[in-house]
Amino acid sequence: MKFLVVLAALVALSAGSAIPLVPGDNSHYVEGESRYIWMPDGDGKPHLVDLHEPADVETIARNGANNQYWLFTRQNPTNAQILVNGNANSVANSNYRANRGLKVIVHGWNSNGNSAMNPQITSAFLAVQDVNVIVVDWRALANSNYITATNGVPGVGQFLGNFLVWLINTAGGNWNNVHLVGFSLGAHVVGNAGRQAGGRPARVTGLDPAGPNWGGNSNALNGNAGQYVEAIHTDGGLLGIFDRIANGDFYPNGGRNPQPGCWISTCSHSRAPELFASSVRTNHFVARQCTNIQQAQNVQCAGNAFNMGNGIISKRGNGIFGLRTGSSWPF
Repeated sequence: MKFLVVLAALVALSAGSAIPLVPGDNSHYVEGESRYIWMPDGDGKPHLVDLHEPADVETIARNGANNQYWLFTRQNPTNAQILVNGNANSVANSNYRANRGLKVIVHGWNSNGNSAMNPQITSAFLAVQDVNVIVVDWRALANSNYITATNGVPGVGQFLGNFLVWLINTAGGNWNNVHLVGFSLGAHVVGNAGRQAGGRPARVTGLDPAGPNWGGNSNALNGNAGQYVEAIHTDGGLLGIFDRIANGDFYPNGGRNPQPGCWISTCSHSRAPELFASSVRTNHFVARQCTNIQQAQNVQCAGNAFNMGNGIISKRGNGIFGLRTGSSWPF
């Protein structure tokens, strides 16, 4: 009997440490047990991540001090103007206007300000609204190993929150017109930024908030990040968190892999920013309120209808929502 117990433990350890062979396929992954997982970079290319890799303490110490803030407006839709925290002239000499709404976009792991999701969402916002869009480039930390980047997220978010407070105090703006959007690790960055700013941003959107090492993490995105916080779950239980973490949690096509048009986890994870960008342009993803998360997973929700991603904010919109979407971009 003792031999069988030891053998079972060795098998479990071996399974948890097994290196998956198919790039992007995370069907092996068990949260809290698996050592390896495939994660996409900013171009969607899968990279094998070792969740036991030690963090680089020196890189974490530099954290958000290296954030860059790239401003885009209808006057400069594709050429960024760099805003420098503490440098009022960098704002005064830019196209930033206090009477416009402010959209802030934050990328995830192994990405940068030029990664596909940033121009995708920026161009969507500018197509439908005359707003200030700030893309946060935190590549100095995001391009380190996943554990280092994860441990540095709170600092990146706190620096971002302090920058936004300084920007609005210095150049003007209205917190009721501030919307923070973050993908994967970036979702937890905007969560920390919103809390650092006292929960004043009107809206905070987490796009498939990163899952590995974030379950039960007090630094994860939560409902205290803004006046209204939403999460769009597309690879829940693998690269993304599946549990409710926001005021409104949306579960397109059940919130798990595979999403329509995908067969691997990394594709499903990357669906979240694509769906969001489409929602900004068309506002056509109608979700139904669910009684519980199982209804959302099975897409069996029949409650009140609310638009996902860029719909009207409503206190009635708090809860769990399920919907079906199309199969390929553009949706």
